[in-house]
Amino acid sequence: MSLQRICSLGELVQDEARRFDVEGVPMAVVLDSGGEVHAIGDTCTHGDISLSEGFVDDDALECWAHGSRFSLRTGHPLNLPAYEPVPVYVVQLDGDDVLVDPHLTKEV
Repeated sequence: MSLQRICSLGELVQDEARRFDVEGVPMAVVLDSGGEVHAIGDTCTHGDISLSEGFVDDDALECWAHGSRFSLRTGHPLNLPAYEPVPVYVVQLDGDDVLVDPHLTKEV
């Protein structure tokens, strides 16, 4: 496991996505309303659109271009037009540091 520090917890805004490139892997990182941090692939599988520019809605991130919503927990699309999931990355907190592994996706 190769965890990388991407930011401090205080740098994330609740229910807003933020893009990080970790070793060339684009990720959308979200601090949800329950205080949990999620990291999913930043590219919508329907089109080449950055999901971090979208909207957080409960436990999903919605693509601003065509409205597909992706689960923050599983990466699966919750509606069309997307039908392929995005990867979900392992996130770990170390004190105030947010760590992710760009090579390790969650098994869902």
